[in-house]
Amino acid sequence: MIKANSGTKRKVKFSSSRLSWFSTAVIQAFIMWIAMFSSPVYGEVHLSDLFSDNMVLQQETAILIWGTAEPREAITVNLDSQKVKCITDKSGNWSAKLSPIMAGGPFELTVSGEKNVIRISNVLIGEVWVCSGQSNMDFRVAGMLNAKKFIVDANYSEIRLFTVAKYKWKKGEKVPKHISGRWAICNPNVVSEFSAVGYCFGKELHKNLNVPIGLINCSYGGTPAEAWIDWKVLKADTEFNGILENWKKWEEKAKKSMNRKTPSPLYIPSEYPGLPGRCYDSMIRPLIPYSIRGVIWYQGESNGRYGYGYRKLFSTLISSWRLAWNQGDFPFLFVQLPNYGKAQSEPVEEKVRSWPLVREAQLMALSLPKTGMAVTIDLGGDGRLHPRDKGPVGNRLALIALGVAYGKKIIYSGLLYERMVIEANKVRLYFSHVNGGLMPKGNRNLKGFAIAGEDKKFLWAQSRIEGKTIVVWNKNIKNPVAVRYGWANNPLVNLYNKAGLPASPFRTDKWKTINK
Repeated sequence: MIKANSGTKRKVKFSSSRLSWFSTAVIQAFIMWIAMFSSPVYGEVHLSDLFSDNMVLQQETAILIWGTAEPREAITVNLDSQKVKCITDKSGNWSAKLSPIMAGGPFELTVSGEKNVIRISNVLIGEVWVCSGQSNMDFRVAGMLNAKKFIVDANYSEIRLFTVAKYKWKKGEKVPKHISGRWAICNPNVVSEFSAVGYCFGKELHKNLNVPIGLINCSYGGTPAEAWIDWKVLKADTEFNGILENWKKWEEKAKKSMNRKTPSPLYIPSEYPGLPGRCYDSMIRPLIPYSIRGVIWYQGESNGRYGYGYRKLFSTLISSWRLAWNQGDFPFLFVQLPNYGKAQSEPVEEKVRSWPLVREAQLMALSLPKTGMAVTIDLGGDGRLHPRDKGPVGNRLALIALGVAYGKKIIYSGLLYERMVIEANKVRLYFSHVNGGLMPKGNRNLKGFAIAGEDKKFLWAQSRIEGKTIVVWNKNIKNPVAVRYGWANNPLVNLYNKAGLPASPFRTDKWKTINK
């Protein structure tokens, strides 16, 4: 609720000998109108939409509140028993830093300026996560498998949802400074339009941590990773010159297609959200420095043709977000791309879109601190670009969060390839996250392994589990040098650990593939 006074009206005297009564009345009325409506609005305290009723603030870390008002105006912020005062700068910007608070609430947040007071009610302190990426993160609860059950069950007063509105750029428009959206209490009336992966993740966290959970859905379908990285970061690194040049060529082609009466926004350079830095500028930058626990990320489909380039793109995205937020290496958890498209029949590479290379880049990102990867190679079996079974995706991310972000001593990851040893005509494979042992799902024979000799031609391999290792071979390859597992857009695989979590696709070789 916002309360504002009407301001002080200025009294202006006019000489009747020089102005007619009518002219004087008109001028006085005009000045009074200016005083009543213009001045107070200009001087009022304003906050980002992030600060609204039903919000969640991050526990156990400094809480930053910021906004705008009149230059050099005194601002007072009250929360719980804390009172912080600050002065706006010459541009009218201000920020206040409150000391950490343990999970709890509800509280009232009060922001007072010289002309108005903003009161924000039902504020909770808990765990805040940003849910970002492209369409599979944006995928709504209403579209997921068994949606009715999830919606009816969604009565959680301590789970709060915020969806960042997708910004519609217009020609010549400047970078937006604010976002649009609102916090909502999780219930059947609002959850259907929220991110399915985000909701399932938050619900599982709430069940295990028993603290308020705030979820900020900040996703946009069809966008590549470079759209989510600060353009200045891309420009400063020569390794991204090729990507930026490709986008310049795209813009030139797009401009030529503008002769149509109703061109698609995908071909209007001024509106397309996938341009380098576009989503970062309009949806991520305005969130900073809102205190968060971490990020969950589901993206990569739009970078399938980039091949090796996604390695640097993805690691740069993670590192640059952490640097911009200035909260250290906060947990960054992500979804490895699921199986998609025509099922693999031969151990050969895809010629058009290489999801295996994207998955490999995601696997390599685990070398960064406090990262975690949810393997979903078993969850895209319906042949859709947007698999509907989002519950297990959110649950696996929550499992990783409990282990990586909250230090729980649990099994949270599937098998990850570590090393291989050549033993005559066979190869022995070692893994991390074995967690009690290996198994083929359904107690059937292992599937998905291919083996190659020095000619680099892969053949399907026989395989068996021996203790905590796997031995693979093909009788026609006497001197094996490399093994691949699940190396296809839609591989047939069934290797799990005893915790029921699938193994990540991998390859032991570093050979250049046909996808660049």
